[in-house]
Amino acid sequence: MIKKQLIFMLCLILATGATTQQTKAPLQQGRWHASLFRNDGKQIPFVIELRYDQQQLFAYIVNGREKIRTENISFSEDSAVIRMPVFESFFRVRKVGTDSLNGVWVKGAEGEDIIVPFSARLAANSTVMPAKAKGSIQGKWSMEITRPNRTKRPAVGSFTQKGNKISGFILTPSADYRYLEGTIAGDSILFSTFDGSHAMLFLARISGNKMSGTFYNGASAKEDWVATRNEQAALPQANVPVTAVRGSGEEKLNFSFRNIDGATVSINDAQYKGKVVVLQVMGSWCPNCMDETAFLSEYYRKNKDRGIEVIALAYELSTDESRSANSLRKFREKFNVPYQMLITGATASDPEKAEKTLPQLTALKNFPTTIFIDREGKVKAIETNFYGPASKEYHEKFKREFEETVNKLLRK
Repeated sequence: MIKKQLIFMLCLILATGATTQQTKAPLQQGRWHASLFRNDGKQIPFVIELRYDQQQLFAYIVNGREKIRTENISFSEDSAVIRMPVFESFFRVRKVGTDSLNGVWVKGAEGEDIIVPFSARLAANSTVMPAKAKGSIQGKWSMEITRPNRTKRPAVGSFTQKGNKISGFILTPSADYRYLEGTIAGDSILFSTFDGSHAMLFLARISGNKMSGTFYNGASAKEDWVATRNEQAALPQANVPVTAVRGSGEEKLNFSFRNIDGATVSINDAQYKGKVVVLQVMGSWCPNCMDETAFLSEYYRKNKDRGIEVIALAYELSTDESRSANSLRKFREKFNVPYQMLITGATASDPEKAEKTLPQLTALKNFPTTIFIDREGKVKAIETNFYGPASKEYHEKFKREFEETVNKLLRK
């Protein structure tokens, strides 16, 4: 039934086309409560704020403490296309009356696009008061997430609570789940996040100092999770030493790739000779790479005169160079990226991507991964985790350690 409704909805919306913001039925300004409808019936909630500025409509995806501004909105009659500023991600929506929207969220993927039904309603017409909270999730929690194959991975949760409202972040050994926000009603917990790529929902029940529930990720994935209150909760140390470089004494990388404008760039170019080079292993599909790109762009602008260079090596959703370049340009425009962004030609899911692109390395598993190269061109450090601004003190720790690594290499 859901699939038939989705096909009908898509046909209806696509038939209208999309032109400019000149429309007889503009969307109403205000705060909208939105939901993505998974194929198992679960709803991933988030908030959209619509605002007009000099007769132009702007949409903001409210993601905890973050507001992601979209500007590329096109209209035709009672329909609109709202594109995310980064990622291959957009909404096709249709007005229903004066206070409702229906449509789909479309996300680029390695195969066919992922299409998820979507709806939104003006907040003033959809407010429901939750039941009084019967517990508190304030503080840090040791978490364990169970994959569908029953293997487990550790995580750390850190949350704040004010009455029924909860917010916070979850760390895994490689990254964070960015900004989480939700409610606690009775002993039932719901928190979620949506940023144009991540679409996550955590449901659980709390009993004293324990939580247990289900993690719903994207259109269909789900995993069980449990948590125990623990103010000393910590993740195991990642074990990726510098000896991840292949071969006897092979400490230098040697690569040449085209950038997003079609020019060939090599690590051996004069621009990088005698410099400390930071390699950002990333993808334009990756929310944590978005956070790292914002950090590295600012860092490079402030520090490039000290003898530092940054190069992004992109592993995309396909080997289509034009598609990859278009997606990466959105990153460059959004963050005013001042360093080279190179297309490796290997996909992020390719198990042989390291052998094909950086054969001196044993593996590339995490996105983002940061590789530090000294003035002699030798790999001196590899960092396989990144914690963004949503993770607060963990992000500050990351920045301190990043600075320490760069300063040490500059002194040599």
